[in-house]
Amino acid sequence: MDKISPDSPLYVYEQLAGIIERKIRSGEYRPGTRLPGELTMTHDYKVGPGTVRRALDLLRDRGDHCAGTRELRS
Repeated sequence: MDKISPDSPLYVYEQLAGIIERKIRSGEYRPGTRLPGELTMTHDYKVGPGTVRRALDLLRDRGDHCAGTRELRS
């Protein structure tokens, strides 16, 4: 599993967005399926719910994969 690094120059939400994006590109998260829930991601990555929301919002705002419903699109 990818981990958040406290030594990274990126904000935690940017690191999480990168992890999610890599999982999408690798096919681990497939278009048309829902992403893991906020609670699951907070547990898996040891971050707060606001960090998860901000990471997903960043991907959505970039137009990268995430629809407003947290469902992946192609």
